[in-house]
Amino acid sequence: MLVAVRRAPRRQEAVVRAVVASADRASSAKRDLLPPAVYAKVRAALDANRDRPGALLPVLHAIQDSVGYVPEDAVPLIAYDLNLSRAEVHGVISFYHHFRTHAPGRHVVRICRAEACQALGARALEAHAKKTLGIDFHETTKDGAITLEAVYCLGNCGCGPSVLVDDDALHARVTPEAFDALVASAREVAR
Repeated sequence: MLVAVRRAPRRQEAVVRAVVASADRASSAKRDLLPPAVYAKVRAALDANRDRPGALLPVLHAIQDSVGYVPEDAVPLIAYDLNLSRAEVHGVISFYHHFRTHAPGRHVVRICRAEACQALGARALEAHAKKTLGIDFHETTKDGAITLEAVYCLGNCGCGPSVLVDDDALHARVTPEAFDALVASAREVAR
């Protein structure tokens, strides 16, 4: 029994050294999967938010804000840095509709799907948008110009249906004709 007690710290040190070496190799491999500029942004988001309570959501928001999406190759790095499993990180990304795992189009068009907007014609607008663009929610047009996303309240309930273009242009009482004009304008404007 005394021998086992004396050996335990040595075994623990060896295990810790092996885990650290493995983590260093894994971190290097993860860095190689991401383009250097993207890796730097992911690393900055992790460094800035790692110590916050419930750090995963702030990290994911920071990455999406700086990169435009949460790269699938960043999931292992996020999981490792926050001491979570990759499944936990992936579960949060896939649960929240806000997070994207692929680069969006040059413009992101969000249609409100909340009850108030639905009562004012949002479903018909959704159908028109999908038909006109030839895509469904969370998809991008073939020319890479427009990504269509659903949002579940833009806070413009009395003036629905509402559409948000590129997080900065909120439009109220959007008709199919007004939607077509918004899309045409977005395609013309270089981002």
